Amino acid sequence: MASSTATKKMKEEVTCCICLEMMIEPMSIDCGHSYCHLCIVGIVENQCYRTMQRVFHCPQCRAPFKKESLRPNKQLQNLIETIKEVGHEQLCEKHGEQLHLFCEDDDQLICWRCERSPQHKGHVTALVEDVSQSFKEKLQDAVTILKDTKDQYNNLKWFTRKQISDWEEKIEHQKQKIHADFKNLHMFLYEEEKSYIWKLEKVKDQTLNSLLDREATLKMQIQEVKNHILELEKKCQGSAQNLLQNVKDTLNKSLAIKMVKPKDISLDLDTVCNVSELYFDVTKMLRRYQVSVILDPDTAHSELILSKDQRQVTHGSTQKKEITPQRFSILPCVLGCEGFTSGRHYFEVDVGEGTQWDFGVCLENVERNVDTIQGPQSGFWAIRLCKDKSYVALTSFLTPLRLKEYLEVIGLFLDYDAGFVSFYNVNTGSHIYTFPKACFSHALRPYFQVYHYSPLFLPPPDE
Repeated sequence: MASSTATKKMKEEVTCCICLEMMIEPMSIDCGHSYCHLCIVGIVENQCYRTMQRVFHCPQCRAPFKKESLRPNKQLQNLIETIKEVGHEQLCEKHGEQLHLFCEDDDQLICWRCERSPQHKGHVTALVEDVSQSFKEKLQDAVTILKDTKDQYNNLKWFTRKQISDWEEKIEHQKQKIHADFKNLHMFLYEEEKSYIWKLEKVKDQTLNSLLDREATLKMQIQEVKNHILELEKKCQGSAQNLLQNVKDTLNKSLAIKMVKPKDISLDLDTVCNVSELYFDVTKMLRRYQVSVILDPDTAHSELILSKDQRQVTHGSTQKKEITPQRFSILPCVLGCEGFTSGRHYFEVDVGEGTQWDFGVCLENVERNVDTIQGPQSGFWAIRLCKDKSYVALTSFLTPLRLKEYLEVIGLFLDYDAGFVSFYNVNTGSHIYTFPKACFSHALRPYFQVYHYSPLFLPPPDE
């Protein structure tokens, strides 16, 4: 009994008052108190990080000390090693013998002398090593089941939180995409854009509310499991009488808890704006402004050959043509006969499998007998197929057009009054490019620059 009491007192002496566990690598400070190496260093570094202070206080007596004064306590370390060796052998308080037996009738540890005493006569006893493992496994099985259930709930909670984050990110990404696509469809699609955003926000709120309800339900279920775990652990830590009080009912209730997975919530995004389909519809609307464009032979470069119906142009050998101020003499260009001074106009050109061309509109008074750099600054609003098969918009600094499809038929929409020139891929219905808003000072005419192996064809409006 004296040995047991002494061991208990020694354990109190070597217990760290910070972590309340037996010290590991004990360190002493100026006042003489000792702590685990990690515990005291953790306090010092944490306070240094927060306040940059260099003088600290003992957690027990508040005496000041510096980090440099920390030193290993070898004597205390030796005492800890001794206690560990003694602790492996538990002794009977009555007889001072090792407690190698377990009395199943009285649910307690006994020594060999206790077993022979009248108190335990006729009781079922067994070696501690033989029975401890089976009881430990039963308790651990119950805890494992509940912890597994708790982990499943936590995983579902984490997954739901991630779903919420992903859903909001997905909504935001889709919203930005819709905004970007609709920006190029001009004012006549503005109401359509607002309609899609409203639908998307409505779906977002409905799904998000469902996810938040699911998260709240999971929190409640996790708390319920935690309560049962605490109840079981409290019983395991208490006396034998408390442990056995309604123990079967407690176990039955705990083991009856089953994982009830909340109903899955679909994160499929139904409200998707198929901009390509809308562009097809836009093309139909644009064709309400379609005009018949034919080529003006008086403006055609001497190397360009026009068809009889003035709808096709090819690049050939030099021909005898009267030199006039209207004719292009440097660049292989030709203009359309029509001039636009107001309103909205739309026309298309078939570029086929050409290897190099320019297509757009230009001011009627552009220079025709000089090598001009085409762009809005010189009166041209056009796009180009370059020799390397890339597409560019002829802005002040060329704007690359990163298109997924090869252009065959191109539509041009001119809103003269609003100052916009836009290009569309007629085959796919997709928007290609819109020039920044301009203020047109003269009439605009269709403009074409034609190179070898790149014939251009103007289909009639009814096609």
